[in-house]
Formats: sequence, C-alpha cells, structure tokens
Amino acid sequence: MATTMRAAVLHGREDVRIESVPVPQAKPGELIVRVGAALTCGTDLKVFRRGYHARMIVPPALFGHELAGTVVEAGEGVKDFVPGDRVVALNSAPCGHCYFCERGQENLCDDLLFNNGAYAEFIRIPSRIVAKNTLHVPDHVPLEHAALTEPLACAVHGFEDSHPRPDDTVAVIGGGPLGLMMLHVASLFGCRTIAVVKHDGQVEAAKQLGASHVVQATTIRKAIKETRALTPKDRGVDIAIEAVGVPDAWEEAVEMVRKGGTVNFFGGCAADTKVTLDTNRIHYSDITLRATFHHTPAICRRALDLIASGRFLASSFITGRAHLYELNRVFKKLMNRTREIKTAIVP
Repeated sequence: MATTMRAAVLHGREDVRIESVPVPQAKPGELIVRVGAALTCGTDLKVFRRGYHARMIVPPALFGHELAGTVVEAGEGVKDFVPGDRVVALNSAPCGHCYFCERGQENLCDDLLFNNGAYAEFIRIPSRIVAKNTLHVPDHVPLEHAALTEPLACAVHGFEDSHPRPDDTVAVIGGGPLGLMMLHVASLFGCRTIAVVKHDGQVEAAKQLGASHVVQATTIRKAIKETRALTPKDRGVDIAIEAVGVPDAWEEAVEMVRKGGTVNFFGGCAADTKVTLDTNRIHYSDITLRATFHHTPAICRRALDLIASGRFLASSFITGRAHLYELNRVFKKLMNRTREIKTAIVP
C-alpha cells in the first residue's frame, strides 16, 4: 500500500484543499478502510460555509464523515473484522459509561467521540468506533447506499423520538437531504405526509419519496395556512418536524401543529440563535416540544437494516457522483440550491 494519499483538508471558511497526506496506520483496536464512497451532507455543507463545527471538527483537519468502504488493515486485537470486509463506519461512538449512556441517551454522551476524514482514499477508524459503531455491509448492498446509514440513523431517531402512530399526519418542513429522509421514513411507517418545501426541485423529490401532499410556499404564513388546510377542519398536523435549522422555521412548526400535537425541532440552528414562541398557544393547546440530536448504536443498526431490506429507496438519495478533486465544485453547487440531494465522492 502507498505511504501517501490524497485527502480533503478543511482549513477554514470555504477553504478545503486536496492535499497529499500520510496514509494512516492501524493502532491496536483500529481499522484502516479504503473509502469506497463518501457522501456529501448538510452538516458538511454548514462546516464548509462556517469553516468549523464546534463539536465535530476544528481546522485544520481531515474532512467528511459519511462513508463505506473495504477494510485494508486491522490493528492488533481486532476480532470482528479482517482485510477484505465491506464495512460502514459511523462518524461517532459513545463512551458507554457516563450518566447519559447509562440512561440510554448515548447520543448525548459526555465523551462522544467523532471521526472525520471520509473525503480521502483511506480513513482510520478509532478503536471505540470499531467496537461500537462499525457494521458489516451485506454483499448485495452497494457501498454508496451503505454510506447513507449515518444520516438515515439521524432521521430514524428524529422520527421515532416524535412518538408517531401509523395513521398520523406528519408535516416535514424542509426539502434538504435529511428533510427528505425524514419524509420517506414517515411514509414507510404508514403516516400521511406533507412536505413543506421552497424549491422546484424539492417538489418532485418529495413526491417520489412518499409525500401525500407537497406545500410549496414563498411565505411562512402561506405555508402554515396551506398545511393546515390539508387537515380536517384546519386543525393542524399531528406532528410537525422542522428540518431546516432556521428560527423562522422553528416558529412555523409550532403554528402548524394541532392541539395536543408534537413539534420536533430537528434542524440545528447556529450557535446563540433565539426564537420567539407563542407561550399561550403552547400551554393551552398542550403542545409537546422536542428536539432530537444525532443517533445511537442501536438506531444505526436499524438504519442499515432498513437500507439492506430494499424498502428504503437509497438510490433516490444519490443524485450525483464526483472525484475527490471536484469536492470544492460540488460544495459550491450545493450552496446554489441545485436539484442534487447527495453526491457520492469516489476517491
């Protein structure tokens, strides 16, 4: 194996450089994986725009976190994986023994270990992620489909966290990758789904992924009115999921939901963002407000099982492919709100 490789290195705001770096070597408990496909992600796009992520990545650093590939080296003590195995390695792993892990809230782990470096020829998988959050990919599942496991796990977590029932009406605000995933998961669960989107390309994608109705509105007030009009007596939806990550959409979700309904603030806003909510409506309408972050090892396994089952339309989410050296062009294109959902970067 070569001693150097090409990899994307984040240096700051809209500053990602393809550089020659040393090929990592496996320490005890670790794996080295040849990246088969690394997927673009809304979080990576935010990081590209902002130049950092307070919890996940501080420049200069290797970049990218959604991947699947083939094991090329297994460190001392690794028993469950050997060179040649096809795997999906998740981007994090909990410690397993802190206050939150012991209460089944592993996504809130006090020592959540993140891993970056998917936009590269090879990636090192830390021992904790090898032990807790690296999964074998079934032979019939393409690696680029398996790489969807991480974002799908986030979507599954957010949907389950909203405590849905199969006959619920669910509105998903946002037609980005995770909004569309959430919509598709809700549809597969048997919910009546309403996609609330802005852009023309998102309308057709939402319909293909199971939306019962699509509301395309240029103003928040219009979106609320049209969404409520799709429910009996304009009462509002059972569950409203915000998947944009902007304060206006958080407020919009509260106005869309019925009395006794649930709002999930799934989209993460920028640090120090504040929102204004109608406390009278929340209290006297008995509205439940929730927020869901990240995923857990158990949910990651359910996500991969859903992909492997064929029920989840994985191919619909991979709308472009590019080489590693095209990464900057890909992110600039995604910033311009194109019809692309996810691009598979193939090193």
